Amino acid sequence: MEFVVLPNCPAGDRPAADLRAAQRIDHASGRPWIVGTWPEDEITVIEAGPRRMVVLGRTRLDLAATTAALGRMRSLHDVDAIASRLPGLFHLTVSMDGGTRVQGSVSGVRQIFTAVTDGVTVAASGMEPLLRLTGADLDETVLAARLLAPGGAPWPLSLRTVRRGIDPLATGHWLELDADGRSRQTRWWTLPEPSLSLAQGADAVRSALSEAIATRVRPDRTISADLSGGLDSTSLCFLADRAGADLVTYHVMPLDHANEDTAWARKAAAMLPRARHHMLSADRAENVFDVGYTADHTNMAPEGPSTWASGLAHIEDLAKRATAEGSSLHLTGFGGDELFGRMPACAWSLARAHPVSGLRLVNRYRLANRWSSGATLRALADRSTFAQNLTAVAARIGTPPAPLAEPDFGWVFAPRMPAWATPDAVAAVRKLFTTAAARTPGPLDADRARHQALASIVFEGKTVRQVNTVVAGTGIVWDAPFLDDRVLEAALSTEIDQRLASGRFKPLLTSAVRGVVPSDILDRRDKGEFSAEAFRGIERNRARLLELCDDSRLARLGLIDPAAFRSAVLNPGPMAHHLHPIETTVACESWLRTHSRPRPQDPGERR
Repeated sequence: MEFVVLPNCPAGDRPAADLRAAQRIDHASGRPWIVGTWPEDEITVIEAGPRRMVVLGRTRLDLAATTAALGRMRSLHDVDAIASRLPGLFHLTVSMDGGTRVQGSVSGVRQIFTAVTDGVTVAASGMEPLLRLTGADLDETVLAARLLAPGGAPWPLSLRTVRRGIDPLATGHWLELDADGRSRQTRWWTLPEPSLSLAQGADAVRSALSEAIATRVRPDRTISADLSGGLDSTSLCFLADRAGADLVTYHVMPLDHANEDTAWARKAAAMLPRARHHMLSADRAENVFDVGYTADHTNMAPEGPSTWASGLAHIEDLAKRATAEGSSLHLTGFGGDELFGRMPACAWSLARAHPVSGLRLVNRYRLANRWSSGATLRALADRSTFAQNLTAVAARIGTPPAPLAEPDFGWVFAPRMPAWATPDAVAAVRKLFTTAAARTPGPLDADRARHQALASIVFEGKTVRQVNTVVAGTGIVWDAPFLDDRVLEAALSTEIDQRLASGRFKPLLTSAVRGVVPSDILDRRDKGEFSAEAFRGIERNRARLLELCDDSRLARLGLIDPAAFRSAVLNPGPMAHHLHPIETTVACESWLRTHSRPRPQDPGERR
């Protein structure tokens, strides 16, 4: 699915003609409104006189009630009442009274990008059509920020595209296109206050997840899913099975024998007898750290490089296996850790929301992570604002990573530029941080832990979106029900001390799915660890990785020292975190080699 939304004005005719899309929906005026390609079973068109609403994606709505609501609306702002209730994952756009509203999902799995062409703002569900219209140049500074590790650039820099003049819709906002082709963004969504008890939150999450799965399951559809053995993906498998899905699951066995994922996956599979289960060998070639984007991925990642590029071979192999089983939708547990696990700033938020019980839980975290009492108290005492914290992180991006035993409860995860990044690259990225700190109105939420959870959810949403861009031609879509708006609202509306109840692993999720997921499965209290796969991948692919150091495109741009990068590939270090900057560099270098500068269509091509 890929489409462009045009304003209700004569100037919108030209980009519609330039794109020559296969499908088109018009404004009531007869001018082009939505052009692109989409599955007919994932679009709902609603009309109330000259007013029109289109929902693209997976949701469930009452057509009669929605039509009546559309007819009663006084302005585009009134669409909030519908957008805030719909389950599932979708884009929504409305045309009324000469104006146009368009939005995606909060997580960004469904995102909206904008560009100005011929003086008119055009919106799109992906970047490729906007690149065709504009030929946007590479933003080398944003590309340099993709070298940051671990986790990449923090929000809001994580939203930035690597193409100048193509911008994403801000988190929780909708875009208005007026009758003159001008645009503005309006924030419509904020997290509800965290007021629910554990029992109330579990009820809300159970309802939201059940509705999310119901929007995806159909009698004629085979659904595939990860069955990693972890609580997140396993819970989705049981929910899909209960909803009547024709389910196919995949488990990749880990290399590390201490990793208990396979044992838990086998136990869950035995309790899902109607599903078809596949166990993939730990020695499978596609399991390992690969060389990122190859010639097979030419121009397939228009948003820019992603840290998961080293897993492309695994994703593509899994897509091939799942489609051979008849699946067109693949469920993953993305977002589960962010909603139901502990963010670094949870300790800070707990200590302020519940000083007595919160500090007891903080002390448990301190002992488990071997933090010193002094370092923990200093982190808890921090009162910096979001902008101050972002500025402080900017100052440290060129320094060695902080010791693992040093807690950081700030607003922003603190990534570093690789040791082989040039001083100019570090300085340019630092300026991106300080500029964002000065211009960003504030965090995603007033609470640090909830801001971190949302920022991480947006990162996960971007990951799913970019995976789907790469697998677009395979006939399958990667999906993540935990990233639905209603699901994340339910989870993060639960009070933090309830969401992180002492002595339990993911208590909100386990309470929500109890009765659907067998109790034996919910007894798991840990997660698997996969650094062995990354180290084996480095070893197996070292020769190919070293080829990326030869005539490095990043070095040509003045962003890295290729000799220093070569040394890191030859001797990456003994710890998993030593591999993170290698992953980001491989992603950026391989992306540059496989993604050419776009060229806008010339007038001859337009005719």
